Amino acid sequence: MSLNDTPSGERVHIGFFGKRNVGKSSLVNAVTGQELSVVSDIKGTTTDPVSKAMELLPLGAVVITDTAGYDDTGKLGEMRVRKTKQILNRTDIAVLVVDSTTGISDSDNELIELFKIKNIPYVIAYNKSDIKNVPRGTNEISVSALNKHNIHELKEKIASLAVRETEKHIIGDLVQANDVIILVTPIDDSAPKGRLILPQQQTIRDILDSNAIAVVTKEFQLAETLRKFLTPKMVITDSQAFGYVSKIVPDNIPLTSFSILMARYKGFLDTAVKGASALHSLNDGDTVLISEGCTHHRQCGDIGSVKLPALLKKFTGKNLNIKLSSGREFPENLSEYKLIIHCGGCMLNEREVTYRMKSAIDQNIPFTNYGIAIAMMNGILKRSIEIFPDLVKLL
Repeated sequence: MSLNDTPSGERVHIGFFGKRNVGKSSLVNAVTGQELSVVSDIKGTTTDPVSKAMELLPLGAVVITDTAGYDDTGKLGEMRVRKTKQILNRTDIAVLVVDSTTGISDSDNELIELFKIKNIPYVIAYNKSDIKNVPRGTNEISVSALNKHNIHELKEKIASLAVRETEKHIIGDLVQANDVIILVTPIDDSAPKGRLILPQQQTIRDILDSNAIAVVTKEFQLAETLRKFLTPKMVITDSQAFGYVSKIVPDNIPLTSFSILMARYKGFLDTAVKGASALHSLNDGDTVLISEGCTHHRQCGDIGSVKLPALLKKFTGKNLNIKLSSGREFPENLSEYKLIIHCGGCMLNEREVTYRMKSAIDQNIPFTNYGIAIAMMNGILKRSIEIFPDLVKLL
């Protein structure tokens, strides 16, 4: 991802759904103006979801996803349908593509029910209007991918369904102009080469947008940095350095982590604080899921696969069964887990993070995140969330 790109987690996710051979891929290509998907008259040409991050006027930065036919059959077909259902968990706006010549089918109605259950705004696009064109309702439109009929109108209708959210901040609403914020960013073997990780980039940008002052340092340079900046408004650290940093930062200076701020930004910080209490009740043989929203090559110092499991073992003194998930893979059945520890979710959009959180809540599985769990295990959870007074009451 270029430093100039809008992160996937900040884009509007638009999914195209429907039966096989109704022209989903052709319509995606028409809407995007690109050959995003392979087009064929053969049923089931699209076998796996195809996603593309792009600019789509009048919406702006979006991710367009073309899915496999929802009426696919056989063992492979069932797997493809399952993948399509997974796409729904991160879809902000759904486009149901229907063949105008045959009309709404049972599988289309099933998709509509899923849109409603998951509270996904949707539009029904009746394709092949060059063959048959009939009047449609308010959330319906007749289109033709072949002759590009009503494609602009479809894009306008999609844009009208986008939720206009109030401006959100990672940290900007907690600081004022000219406040000094110290950011502790360890650079070790697991750090990406030549750049900062996304939460650090986004936090720095939010600080600068608020006309505050961002001071970036490594953990072993923090003491000297504090001597030069005697009155910082706050210190924000990478979670893996929480224990080390907390011993250096005086108690009168607020301290938190990038992961905690991202959990707040993505809307699951309250749940994460409540879920952290499960760390005290883990027993031998319990299974803990450590889940990351991104995919990366795990190295010797990886926080999810190395540092967190070691800290869990030391804190609980128990023989735990640790399982890992990453990227878009997240278990549907969570019954085997006693606790889920999730990353901050910077690479996931808010809808997908919310889905994962609600899946855990619905199955009565405690759900927390890296920063909260590490703060709890270092005995500094209360301190790390004191900038959010309402959350302290949950402890």
